[in-house]
Amino acid sequence: MTERIIPGPAGSLQLWVESPSAESKAIAVICHPHPLHGGTLNNKVVHQLARTFRKLGAVSFRFNFRGVGKSSGEYDEGRGELDDLLAVVVWAKNQWPDRDLWLAGFSFGAFVALKAAQQLVPDWLVTVAPAVNHFPDNIPLDADFPWLLIHGDQDEIVPADTLLSWFHGLEHPPRLELLEGAGHFFHGRLNDLSQTIEVAARESGPGALRQNAEQ
Repeated sequence: MTERIIPGPAGSLQLWVESPSAESKAIAVICHPHPLHGGTLNNKVVHQLARTFRKLGAVSFRFNFRGVGKSSGEYDEGRGELDDLLAVVVWAKNQWPDRDLWLAGFSFGAFVALKAAQQLVPDWLVTVAPAVNHFPDNIPLDADFPWLLIHGDQDEIVPADTLLSWFHGLEHPPRLELLEGAGHFFHGRLNDLSQTIEVAARESGPGALRQNAEQ
């Protein structure tokens, strides 16, 4: 694990880079929860996502949005945070070229990752407990690329009924995994979260699509 400070659109951006033990096949950039509610790159769900992606063979990048930790700037209601994510992706691609791009985010970070995915068209998108009840009305709702959505059916911040209503309005819905008994922060369920991602990666993620194309 290595800390890096890189140039960003509002000044410096702080990030942690974690490399797999074997040769990497992807870069995975992960967005943290809402900056005004304590969200940082050290959030336990974000940390678990980084560990899981590294296990799957990706170089993982956790970064702090502007105004958080050592990152310069101040909160910008998702607009500047999207620019921060795009800057991290450009930097990561320059450092590790010719790798697949995986995007991921938790809660508010899932909203930012989903917006970026409309521009970047990643090889895989993973959104965990997306805060759809707080999304702006103009958020793009369609995504024609591999996409995994994980949500707890006991989410106290984003009720499952609200998530399902949003989900059923999508033209290209993701693979949806509802974790029984899990709340918004996945207390005591982080291992289940990892296992869900690993299974989805084999069955419907970028690896599965690549394998099907080669057959």
